Amino acid sequence: MINRLTSEERATQLAGLHGWQAVAGRDAIQRQFRFADFNEAFGFMTRVAIKAQEMDHHPEWFNVYNRVEITLSTHEADGLTERDIALARFIDSIAPGPLSA
Repeated sequence: MINRLTSEERATQLAGLHGWQAVAGRDAIQRQFRFADFNEAFGFMTRVAIKAQEMDHHPEWFNVYNRVEITLSTHEADGLTERDIALARFIDSIAPGPLSA
């Protein structure tokens, strides 16, 4: 069984992530990214997809041209868990520099 983070754990974990925000009305976090072009955005998404598959933890995301929006929440726990934080950390580690939004 996967446990949701407590409000204290959530606050501590979010403080260590770059650019992730709580989603209003949901126990989830979200971050938006901007890339030079579609190819760069799609390459980033591919890297995230490979890691997500390895983790058996798949993000909700939206892509239009050079923008990618990622939402993380563990559906089987109905909220934010350590899985989401681990995937967010990986995403942060491969996120682009100055163009990320």
